[in-house]
Amino acid sequence: MQTIPEGGEVWFGSVWVESGSFIWDRLIFMANYAERRRLLGSELRKAGVSSLIATSPITMEYFSGFNEGGGERLMALILNQDGGMRLFCPALSVNQATRCGIENVKGFVDGEDPGPEVRTSGLSGKIAVDDEMLASILLRFQQWLPTVNFVEGSRIAGQVMRKKASDELEQLYKAGAMADTAIDRIRDSIKAGDTEFSVAERLENEMKAQGGLPMFAIVAAGANGAEPHHHTDGTVLKSGDVLIMDFGCKTGGYLSDITRTVAIGEPDPEADKVYQVVYDAHMAARAVIRPGVTAGAIDGAARGVIEAAGYGEYFVHRTGHGLGMRVHEEPYIMPKSDEVIVEGDVFSIEPGIYLPCRFGVRIENIVTCTADGHASFNVDPSPVLVRV
Repeated sequence: MQTIPEGGEVWFGSVWVESGSFIWDRLIFMANYAERRRLLGSELRKAGVSSLIATSPITMEYFSGFNEGGGERLMALILNQDGGMRLFCPALSVNQATRCGIENVKGFVDGEDPGPEVRTSGLSGKIAVDDEMLASILLRFQQWLPTVNFVEGSRIAGQVMRKKASDELEQLYKAGAMADTAIDRIRDSIKAGDTEFSVAERLENEMKAQGGLPMFAIVAAGANGAEPHHHTDGTVLKSGDVLIMDFGCKTGGYLSDITRTVAIGEPDPEADKVYQVVYDAHMAARAVIRPGVTAGAIDGAARGVIEAAGYGEYFVHRTGHGLGMRVHEEPYIMPKSDEVIVEGDVFSIEPGIYLPCRFGVRIENIVTCTADGHASFNVDPSPVLVRV
């Protein structure tokens, strides 16, 4: 958040505002939202789209500060090329939206047909919608506006949301530190006889203790680790198990996502080799990050190490994904992608090798592209497979 000297004043529009006031903070946030909408307008023009209809609470919050789901009711924020916005919402949400600074709000009581209002709203041509829009809501828009060409809009919004400002990076650093601290605090306590559930619970409790909101915790022991999205269960940890822990929390609206792999005692003799290959792949991908490189090149750096070691068929997912207010967003670090990485992008680097019915290894840090390379939100992973 921007600040002014204590006791100072600033001219904002038509009012003088003293530093340290709630009103000043709110005006700063409103200015940030306006700039985001301006950037979105530019992306809409590039795509030949007149407006974006956002129904996701996250998208609405990012561009307006208003976060509320509509469920089966119509809750739609219309974002235009000129930076203007209009909200269609349930009548019960009008006051909240107005307090967030949305001036053009139309509320509908239950049972009221929004159709006449939507038809006369001026929406025409090509309109983008976000991925999270319910099919039932989209079908209603198609009925109300039969001449409109509705297109996918999440990538358009994503081109704005992916470039993190300094205040967003600050929250991401905080979330990353919470994840680091959580694993540091429980690592030495992990032992044979624990369950996946109990390890996940301890990770979540440690993130809560720091003020974070736990969002997920995948804990996968032994053969379960060969399932990249294993559903944590009551599996009992045994001596010799390789253990994957993939977890994260939210703070200030932004997320962390980290994966660490350890061994319970002495593991499968191949585990150390596999861990070394994954570690080398992780660091090889990070070594090529800089503005102008493609997402495909970053993925290729990691994938090349794993393929050269003979484990290519066991690396079954992309190298990374963007992260911010969502755990998965632009840019996606995947094979053959020509997406150009820019300063301010935030994404994971998480190569893995998964040997069916035996074990898996994954190492993940969240990084941001900087002017001359990258910075990590997490401490560097161990270069060797840690025994606990």
